[in-house]
Amino acid sequence: MRAWWVDRPGPVANHPLVLGDRSSPAPGADEILLQVNVCGICRTDLHLAEGDLAPRHPRVVPGHEAVGFVVEAAANSEYRTGDRVGVAWLGGVCGECAYCLRGDENLCSSPVFTGWDKDGGYAEQLTVSQSFAYPIPPVFTDEQAAPLLCSGIIGYRALKRASVPPGGRLGIYGFGSSAHLTAQLAMFQGTRVYVMTRSQEARSLARDLGAVFVGDAYDVPPEPLDAAILFAPVGDLVPVALRALDRGGTLAIAGIHLSAIPALDYASELFYERQIRSVTANTRADGREFLALAARIPLAPTVTVYPFDAADRALADLAADRVTGSAVLKIGPS
Repeated sequence: MRAWWVDRPGPVANHPLVLGDRSSPAPGADEILLQVNVCGICRTDLHLAEGDLAPRHPRVVPGHEAVGFVVEAAANSEYRTGDRVGVAWLGGVCGECAYCLRGDENLCSSPVFTGWDKDGGYAEQLTVSQSFAYPIPPVFTDEQAAPLLCSGIIGYRALKRASVPPGGRLGIYGFGSSAHLTAQLAMFQGTRVYVMTRSQEARSLARDLGAVFVGDAYDVPPEPLDAAILFAPVGDLVPVALRALDRGGTLAIAGIHLSAIPALDYASELFYERQIRSVTANTRADGREFLALAARIPLAPTVTVYPFDAADRALADLAADRVTGSAVLKIGPS
Protein backbone atom coordinates (compact mmCIF):
# COMPACT_ATOMS: atom_id res chain seq x y z
CA MET A 1 0.00 0.00 0.00
CA ARG A 2 1.02 3.64 -0.35
CA ALA A 3 1.58 5.66 2.80
CA TRP A 4 3.22 8.79 4.13
CA TRP A 5 5.57 8.45 7.10
CA VAL A 6 7.74 10.75 9.20
CA ASP A 7 11.28 10.27 7.95
CA ARG A 8 13.29 13.02 9.65
CA PRO A 9 11.29 15.35 11.88
CA GLY A 10 11.92 19.00 11.13
CA PRO A 11 10.41 22.13 9.58
CA VAL A 12 7.80 21.35 6.94
CA ALA A 13 9.90 23.31 4.44
CA ASN A 14 12.43 20.45 4.72
CA HIS A 15 9.79 17.84 3.79
CA PRO A 16 9.92 15.63 6.92
CA LEU A 17 7.27 13.30 5.45
CA VAL A 18 8.03 10.72 2.76
CA LEU A 19 5.52 9.01 0.45
CA GLY A 20 6.27 5.42 -0.46
CA ASP A 21 5.19 1.79 -0.39
CA ARG A 22 4.58 -0.10 2.85
CA SER A 23 3.30 -3.56 3.63
CA SER A 24 -0.43 -3.62 4.33
CA PRO A 25 -1.11 -3.98 8.07
CA ALA A 26 -2.44 -7.28 9.40
CA PRO A 27 -5.31 -6.87 11.89
CA GLY A 28 -4.94 -8.42 15.33
CA ALA A 29 -7.57 -10.55 17.03
CA ASP A 30 -9.66 -7.60 18.23
CA GLU A 31 -8.91 -5.31 15.29
CA ILE A 32 -10.58 -4.44 12.02
CA LEU A 33 -8.83 -3.53 8.77
CA LEU A 34 -10.01 -0.40 6.97
CA GLN A 35 -9.63 0.78 3.42
CA VAL A 36 -9.06 4.48 4.09
CA ASN A 37 -11.03 6.95 1.99
CA VAL A 38 -10.01 10.21 3.66
CA CYS A 39 -7.95 11.41 6.59
CA GLY A 40 -8.18 14.80 8.25
CA ILE A 41 -5.03 16.82 8.81
CA CYS A 42 -4.68 17.91 12.42
CA ARG A 43 -2.21 20.35 13.94
CA THR A 44 -0.97 17.42 16.04
CA ASP A 45 0.27 15.87 12.77
CA LEU A 46 2.24 19.06 12.18
CA HIS A 47 3.73 18.90 15.68
CA LEU A 48 4.76 15.30 15.01
CA ALA A 49 6.26 16.06 11.59
CA GLU A 50 8.22 19.03 12.90
CA GLY A 51 9.49 17.24 16.01
CA ASP A 52 7.53 19.14 18.67
CA LEU A 53 6.22 15.67 19.54
CA ALA A 54 9.01 13.11 19.28
CA PRO A 55 7.99 10.06 17.19
CA ARG A 56 7.34 7.02 19.38
CA HIS A 57 8.69 4.64 16.73
CA PRO A 58 10.63 5.05 13.48
CA ARG A 59 8.80 5.89 10.25
CA VAL A 60 5.45 6.32 11.94
CA VAL A 61 2.48 7.00 9.65
CA PRO A 62 0.64 10.07 11.00
CA GLY A 63 -3.07 10.78 10.85
CA HIS A 64 -5.88 10.21 13.35
CA GLU A 65 -9.00 11.50 11.60
CA ALA A 66 -9.48 8.59 9.21
CA VAL A 67 -12.72 7.49 7.57
CA GLY A 68 -12.99 4.29 5.57
CA PHE A 69 -14.75 1.00 5.01
CA VAL A 70 -14.14 -2.28 6.82
CA VAL A 71 -12.44 -4.81 4.54
CA GLU A 72 -11.58 -7.41 7.18
CA ALA A 73 -13.10 -8.22 10.56
CA ALA A 74 -13.20 -11.22 12.87
CA ALA A 75 -16.27 -13.45 12.74
CA ASN A 76 -17.37 -12.26 16.19
CA SER A 77 -16.78 -8.56 15.42
CA GLU A 78 -19.57 -6.02 15.82
CA TYR A 79 -18.52 -4.67 12.40
CA ARG A 80 -19.01 -6.25 9.00
CA THR A 81 -17.28 -5.84 5.67
CA GLY A 82 -18.47 -2.62 4.05
CA ASP A 83 -19.32 -0.78 7.27
CA ARG A 84 -18.18 2.86 7.27
CA VAL A 85 -16.23 3.78 10.39
CA GLY A 86 -13.91 6.44 11.71
CA VAL A 87 -10.66 6.28 13.63
CA ALA A 88 -9.72 8.93 16.19
CA TRP A 89 -6.67 9.96 18.25
CA LEU A 90 -7.24 7.63 21.21
CA GLY A 91 -6.61 4.15 19.83
CA GLY A 92 -6.16 2.06 22.95
CA VAL A 93 -5.95 2.07 26.74
CA CYS A 94 -4.74 -0.41 29.35
CA GLY A 95 -8.10 -0.66 31.13
CA GLU A 96 -6.29 -1.47 34.37
CA CYS A 97 -4.71 1.72 35.74
CA ALA A 98 -6.40 3.92 38.34
CA TYR A 99 -7.45 6.42 35.67
CA CYS A 100 -9.11 3.83 33.46
CA LEU A 101 -10.83 2.20 36.41
CA ARG A 102 -12.38 5.49 37.52
CA GLY A 103 -13.63 6.28 34.00
CA ASP A 104 -10.89 8.71 32.95
CA GLU A 105 -9.44 6.63 30.14
CA ASN A 106 -8.16 9.77 28.41
CA LEU A 107 -5.62 9.96 31.27
CA CYS A 108 -4.56 6.30 30.92
CA SER A 109 -0.97 5.69 32.03
CA SER A 110 -0.31 3.46 28.99
CA PRO A 111 -2.38 4.88 26.13
CA VAL A 112 -2.08 4.11 22.43
CA PHE A 113 -2.49 7.12 20.17
CA THR A 114 -3.27 6.69 16.48
CA GLY A 115 -0.60 8.17 14.25
CA TRP A 116 1.90 8.42 17.11
CA ASP A 117 2.13 5.10 18.96
CA LYS A 118 0.76 3.15 16.01
CA ASP A 119 0.50 3.87 12.31
CA GLY A 120 -2.31 6.21 11.37
CA GLY A 121 -4.47 7.30 8.48
CA TYR A 122 -2.05 8.84 5.97
CA ALA A 123 -2.17 5.46 4.26
CA GLU A 124 -4.40 3.37 2.03
CA GLN A 125 -5.11 0.89 4.85
CA LEU A 126 -5.27 1.09 8.61
CA THR A 127 -6.00 -1.22 11.54
CA VAL A 128 -7.92 -0.20 14.63
CA SER A 129 -9.20 -1.98 17.71
CA GLN A 130 -12.90 -2.47 17.06
CA SER A 131 -13.78 -0.92 20.42
CA PHE A 132 -12.04 2.30 19.36
CA ALA A 133 -13.77 2.66 15.99
CA TYR A 134 -16.76 4.95 15.53
CA PRO A 135 -19.70 4.38 13.17
CA ILE A 136 -20.05 7.48 11.00
CA PRO A 137 -23.49 9.14 10.98
CA PRO A 138 -24.94 8.96 7.45
CA VAL A 139 -25.68 12.71 7.39
CA PHE A 140 -21.95 13.38 6.85
CA THR A 141 -19.84 12.74 3.77
CA ASP A 142 -16.41 11.20 4.35
CA GLU A 143 -14.78 14.60 3.91
CA GLN A 144 -17.14 16.23 6.42
CA ALA A 145 -16.77 13.40 8.93
CA ALA A 146 -12.96 13.32 9.05
CA PRO A 147 -12.37 16.53 11.05
CA LEU A 148 -15.09 15.56 13.50
CA LEU A 149 -12.95 12.64 14.70
CA CYS A 150 -10.35 14.79 16.47
CA SER A 151 -10.99 18.48 15.91
CA GLY A 152 -14.64 17.96 16.76
CA ILE A 153 -14.26 15.52 19.63
CA ILE A 154 -11.46 17.51 21.30
CA GLY A 155 -13.42 20.72 20.86
CA TYR A 156 -16.42 19.04 22.48
CA ARG A 157 -14.33 18.01 25.48
CA ALA A 158 -12.74 21.47 25.67
CA LEU A 159 -16.19 23.04 25.71
CA LYS A 160 -17.18 20.79 28.61
CA ARG A 161 -13.96 21.65 30.45
CA ALA A 162 -14.61 25.37 29.95
CA SER A 163 -17.85 25.14 31.98
CA VAL A 164 -19.74 27.85 30.09
CA PRO A 165 -22.94 28.78 31.97
CA PRO A 166 -26.24 28.65 30.06
CA GLY A 167 -26.46 31.63 27.72
CA GLY A 168 -22.93 32.61 28.68
CA ARG A 169 -20.10 34.36 26.86
CA LEU A 170 -17.34 32.15 25.41
CA GLY A 171 -14.07 33.46 24.02
CA ILE A 172 -12.27 31.40 21.38
CA TYR A 173 -8.58 32.13 20.72
CA GLY A 174 -7.45 30.78 17.37
CA PHE A 175 -10.01 29.73 14.78
CA GLY A 176 -8.84 26.67 12.91
CA SER A 177 -10.31 23.22 12.44
CA SER A 178 -11.33 22.49 16.02
CA ALA A 179 -12.38 26.02 16.88
CA HIS A 180 -14.78 26.49 13.96
CA LEU A 181 -16.59 23.28 14.92
CA THR A 182 -16.65 24.13 18.62
CA ALA A 183 -18.09 27.56 17.86
CA GLN A 184 -21.02 25.98 16.01
CA LEU A 185 -21.61 23.57 18.88
CA ALA A 186 -21.51 26.37 21.45
CA MET A 187 -23.92 28.54 19.45
CA PHE A 188 -26.32 25.61 19.13
CA GLN A 189 -26.33 25.45 22.93
CA GLY A 190 -27.22 29.14 23.19
CA THR A 191 -23.74 30.45 23.98
CA ARG A 192 -22.55 33.83 22.69
CA VAL A 193 -19.20 33.33 20.97
CA TYR A 194 -16.36 35.87 20.77
CA VAL A 195 -13.52 34.97 18.39
CA MET A 196 -9.96 36.31 18.55
CA THR A 197 -7.66 35.14 15.75
CA ARG A 198 -4.94 36.56 13.51
CA SER A 199 -6.13 35.17 10.16
CA GLN A 200 -8.40 37.41 8.09
CA GLU A 201 -9.95 34.36 6.39
CA ALA A 202 -10.67 32.75 9.76
CA ARG A 203 -12.26 35.99 10.99
CA SER A 204 -14.51 36.02 7.95
CA LEU A 205 -15.57 32.43 8.65
CA ALA A 206 -16.27 33.28 12.30
CA ARG A 207 -18.55 36.13 11.23
CA ASP A 208 -20.33 33.90 8.74
CA LEU A 209 -20.95 31.33 11.48
CA GLY A 210 -22.50 33.92 13.78
CA ALA A 211 -19.85 35.07 16.27
CA VAL A 212 -21.04 38.17 18.13
CA PHE A 213 -17.51 39.64 18.14
CA VAL A 214 -14.51 38.94 15.92
CA GLY A 215 -11.10 40.50 16.46
CA ASP A 216 -7.36 40.01 16.33
CA ALA A 217 -5.74 37.34 18.50
CA TYR A 218 -4.67 39.89 21.13
CA ASP A 219 -7.79 42.08 21.03
CA VAL A 220 -9.85 42.60 24.18
CA PRO A 221 -13.47 41.45 23.79
CA PRO A 222 -16.08 44.16 24.42
CA GLU A 223 -17.38 42.50 27.59
CA PRO A 224 -15.96 40.07 30.16
CA LEU A 225 -16.05 36.39 29.23
CA ASP A 226 -17.58 33.64 31.33
CA ALA A 227 -15.18 31.13 29.77
CA ALA A 228 -12.54 30.86 27.08
CA ILE A 229 -10.88 28.13 25.06
CA LEU A 230 -7.34 28.52 23.74
CA PHE A 231 -6.91 26.59 20.50
CA ALA A 232 -3.87 28.45 19.16
CA PRO A 233 -0.65 26.77 20.41
CA VAL A 234 0.64 30.14 21.65
CA GLY A 235 1.55 30.43 25.32
CA ASP A 236 1.59 34.25 25.14
CA LEU A 237 -2.19 34.14 24.76
CA VAL A 238 -2.74 32.50 28.17
CA PRO A 239 -2.47 35.74 30.18
CA VAL A 240 -4.40 37.58 27.45
CA ALA A 241 -7.30 35.13 27.78
CA LEU A 242 -7.18 35.15 31.58
CA ARG A 243 -7.44 38.95 31.69
CA ALA A 244 -10.51 38.72 29.45
CA LEU A 245 -12.32 36.42 31.90
CA ASP A 246 -14.96 37.63 34.30
CA ARG A 247 -14.73 36.67 37.97
CA GLY A 248 -15.01 32.90 38.37
CA GLY A 249 -14.28 32.31 34.68
CA THR A 250 -12.47 29.28 33.27
CA LEU A 251 -9.82 29.04 30.55
CA ALA A 252 -9.55 25.63 28.85
CA ILE A 253 -6.37 24.96 26.86
CA ALA A 254 -7.18 22.52 24.08
CA GLY A 255 -3.84 21.79 22.40
CA ILE A 256 -1.41 18.92 22.89
CA HIS A 257 1.53 21.32 22.47
CA LEU A 258 1.91 24.92 23.66
CA SER A 259 4.77 27.38 23.47
CA ALA A 260 6.12 28.80 26.73
CA ILE A 261 3.63 30.58 28.98
CA PRO A 262 4.96 33.88 30.38
CA ALA A 263 4.86 34.58 34.10
CA LEU A 264 1.33 35.25 35.28
CA ASP A 265 0.24 38.16 37.45
CA TYR A 266 -1.83 36.76 40.27
CA ALA A 267 -3.92 39.86 40.94
CA SER A 268 -4.99 40.66 37.37
CA GLU A 269 -4.97 37.20 35.78
CA LEU A 270 -5.79 34.56 38.41
CA PHE A 271 -7.47 36.21 41.39
CA TYR A 272 -11.27 36.14 41.75
CA GLU A 273 -11.23 32.36 41.27
CA ARG A 274 -10.28 32.33 37.62
CA GLN A 275 -9.23 28.82 36.59
CA ILE A 276 -6.99 27.21 33.98
CA ARG A 277 -7.83 23.68 32.79
CA SER A 278 -5.92 21.60 30.29
CA VAL A 279 -7.59 19.19 27.88
CA THR A 280 -6.03 15.76 27.39
CA ALA A 281 -7.25 13.53 24.55
CA ASN A 282 -10.80 12.21 24.87
CA THR A 283 -12.76 9.26 26.13
CA ARG A 284 -14.73 6.98 23.85
CA ALA A 285 -17.86 8.29 25.53
CA ASP A 286 -16.86 11.80 24.42
CA GLY A 287 -16.60 10.53 20.85
CA ARG A 288 -19.96 8.78 20.85
CA GLU A 289 -21.75 11.71 22.51
CA PHE A 290 -20.21 14.26 20.18
CA LEU A 291 -20.88 12.39 16.93
CA ALA A 292 -24.53 11.92 17.89
CA LEU A 293 -24.86 15.62 18.74
CA ALA A 294 -22.98 16.69 15.61
CA ALA A 295 -25.42 14.72 13.46
CA ARG A 296 -28.42 16.16 15.26
CA ILE A 297 -27.37 19.81 14.80
CA PRO A 298 -25.93 19.04 12.15
CA LEU A 299 -22.48 20.62 12.21
CA ALA A 300 -21.19 22.03 8.92
CA PRO A 301 -17.41 21.61 8.65
CA THR A 302 -15.63 23.97 6.27
CA VAL A 303 -13.24 21.65 4.43
CA THR A 304 -10.34 22.03 2.00
CA VAL A 305 -9.58 18.73 0.26
CA TYR A 306 -6.03 17.83 -0.82
CA PRO A 307 -5.04 14.91 -3.06
CA PHE A 308 -3.17 12.12 -1.30
CA ASP A 309 0.09 13.04 -3.03
CA ALA A 310 -0.07 16.53 -1.49
CA ALA A 311 0.10 15.73 2.24
CA ASP A 312 3.33 17.69 2.61
CA ARG A 313 1.78 20.72 0.90
CA ALA A 314 -1.27 20.46 3.16
CA LEU A 315 0.94 20.49 6.27
CA ALA A 316 2.86 23.48 4.90
CA ASP A 317 -0.42 25.31 4.32
CA LEU A 318 -1.53 24.48 7.86
CA ALA A 319 1.76 25.75 9.29
CA ALA A 320 1.40 29.01 7.34
CA ASP A 321 -2.26 29.54 8.34
CA ARG A 322 -3.37 29.11 4.74
CA VAL A 323 -6.12 26.61 5.69
CA THR A 324 -9.54 27.98 6.57
CA GLY A 325 -11.53 25.46 8.60
CA SER A 326 -10.30 21.89 8.18
CA ALA A 327 -7.89 20.19 5.77
CA VAL A 328 -8.59 16.66 4.55
CA LEU A 329 -6.51 14.21 2.49
CA LYS A 330 -8.42 12.37 -0.22
CA ILE A 331 -6.99 8.85 -0.30
CA GLY A 332 -9.60 6.55 -1.83
CA PRO A 333 -13.10 6.71 -3.33
CA SER A 334 -15.96 8.07 -1.23
